[in-house]
Amino acid sequence: MKEGTIFNIQKFSLHDGPGIRTTVFFKGCPLKCLWCANPESQSFEKQILIDHDQCVHCLACVHTCPNHAIHVIDHMIKIDHHHCTSCLTCANTCPRHALSIEGDTKTIEEITNLCLQDIDFYEESGGGVTLSGGEAMSQPFFLKELVSSLKEHKIHIAIETTGYINDTLFKELAPLFDLILFDIKHHSSKMHKVGTGVSNELILSNLKWALEQKLNIIIRIPVIPDYNDSLDDARQFADTLSHLQANQIQLLPFHQYGEKKYELLNLSYHYKNKKALYEEDLKDYLEVFIEKGLNCYI
Repeated sequence: MKEGTIFNIQKFSLHDGPGIRTTVFFKGCPLKCLWCANPESQSFEKQILIDHDQCVHCLACVHTCPNHAIHVIDHMIKIDHHHCTSCLTCANTCPRHALSIEGDTKTIEEITNLCLQDIDFYEESGGGVTLSGGEAMSQPFFLKELVSSLKEHKIHIAIETTGYINDTLFKELAPLFDLILFDIKHHSSKMHKVGTGVSNELILSNLKWALEQKLNIIIRIPVIPDYNDSLDDARQFADTLSHLQANQIQLLPFHQYGEKKYELLNLSYHYKNKKALYEEDLKDYLEVFIEKGLNCYI
């Protein structure tokens, strides 16, 4: 029985493709974006989260952890994720339920059955299922079987991808989808590595191939303050995508929806307290793409 590691399944999603959708979030990602709204998606392993607002410092978790992975540092409970095995002993002994696990093992059948619960909504709204993450292509065998299972029910399937996948594997998986939401973080390979931990050559190569194959692609650019938000950045993005003959581009304004998650994971957040961007903030940025003749929207 094939199993995959999932960290969330969100029903009635309206922003991950057309219509009403169920979004399945795969755990694990090859990128480590400094602004990531789902930091719990980056690790492929299950993780323990701590809600410090609920913690009463009884130290039950410290004393019961069989792997000695929990410590008190600067008067706060900290988990050493290198030694934590996610056995849940700590969560089960916490009297305030301040500890929880992020990530769960699911079978193809479990996910398919859950998605089928809303098939009437998909049909009425032109929606379907979106596989997100993390990076769903990082669990390729599970991904392929899940897509096959969903297609048996004629469900529209989209994927949100970083594009940072072995090119042979990408060419096998990408054509399976009715829609590819393809993220590009930066036009410069050097700056892409600064913000995400990886360069962009493989990403652009995979994008070029997918566009040449006439796959249904929406290219998405997360616009991040002090990283890729200048008008010069917009011009260079537009030049790059025009050269690739891209025809659908969506700008995603930076938001702070995931800020609290860094605290729960005991992780530092590079963009803490950074002001969010809104649609009106990107009007001039958007105009650069439109003037280039590109179909771009927010």
